[in-house]
Amino acid sequence: MRKLTKAVSVAAAVAMTATCFSTTAFADDTFKIGGIGPITGGAAVYGQAVMNASQMAADDINAAGGINGYQIEFNFQDDEHDAEKSVNAYNTLKDWGMQMLLGTVTSTPCTAVEGEASNDNMFLLTPSGSAVESISGDNAFRVCFSDPNQGTASAQYIGENKLAEKVAVIYNSSDVYSTGIYNNFVTESANQPFEIVSAEAFTEDSKTDFSVQLQKAKDAGADMVFLPIYYTEASLILTQAAGMDYAPTFFGCDGLDGLLAVEGFDTSLAEGVMLLTPFAADADDEQTKAFVSAYEEKYGETPIQFAADAYDGMYIIKTAAEKAGITPDMDASAICDALKAAMTEITYDGLTGSGMTWSADGEPNKEPKAVVIKDGAYTAM
Repeated sequence: MRKLTKAVSVAAAVAMTATCFSTTAFADDTFKIGGIGPITGGAAVYGQAVMNASQMAADDINAAGGINGYQIEFNFQDDEHDAEKSVNAYNTLKDWGMQMLLGTVTSTPCTAVEGEASNDNMFLLTPSGSAVESISGDNAFRVCFSDPNQGTASAQYIGENKLAEKVAVIYNSSDVYSTGIYNNFVTESANQPFEIVSAEAFTEDSKTDFSVQLQKAKDAGADMVFLPIYYTEASLILTQAAGMDYAPTFFGCDGLDGLLAVEGFDTSLAEGVMLLTPFAADADDEQTKAFVSAYEEKYGETPIQFAADAYDGMYIIKTAAEKAGITPDMDASAICDALKAAMTEITYDGLTGSGMTWSADGEPNKEPKAVVIKDGAYTAM
């Protein structure tokens, strides 16, 4: 992924004060799909990617005839990666007439919104909310892997590919995303041929100085540092590790997607960083190449996994909606009941997985993959 362009940054600023609508003129008989995520603040790269790709998918679907012959109207609201603001955004979308929600983007806000959506029997498909609690109701499904699955798959990938012998972990103990991955990583590591030699936490109140955590990893002889955290903190860790002449391999999950876009970060420090992700922009299949080309032309940057999750998410809604035979004159609760049944019956081939299916608990079934940052870009491993 490349650094955000000026045009995209301006778009984010405009989105703070204006609802994101498609430019297509709509009649009353349209499906109203809402979206929620951070397009300002520390996780803005994620929300911007989801908003852009969701809108692009909606436009593509509309141009091809819509869902069951009806057009989509998409409305995206900024939550600044804040749970309270995310619930406020959800209520704004309800007042607008939302019938389905593609969101929210990050785990803690998604968990808060899911509580409201469950009470309302509103269908929720999160592209990237990975905490177990983010889809706790029977109304909710996700495109991405859950935190436990990411932790387990990361340990397996490191072990099966013999990427390290001694692993240190730096995680955010005050964040459900980070702790969920960490706990399952530790559990699965017992089955793998590497040793966890250091596990150090930080919190939201202490996420700028990582010298203590890095020194303990270095003193323990860790040849790999596992980072189940978001990209902003990861950029600081990489910078501080370089400053103390510590150069292990760094491995993370989808939260590191966005690392190359951090303002002021020396991206050369990210060379060789690996992360578990179901999408690589340089993949050579025709579906990925077409998506990346269209996204770059429209938004001026290479899409990250969150964009691919969102693009798939809109098409997954379309697939389930057509399976269920829903129409825009149905209320949100009736639509939710129909989609809940349809989601367990469909199979979807998308950017983030082939033959994707869903169980009744909302979890997707697909194969994990990994990418490495090489020459300033994400490259499939």
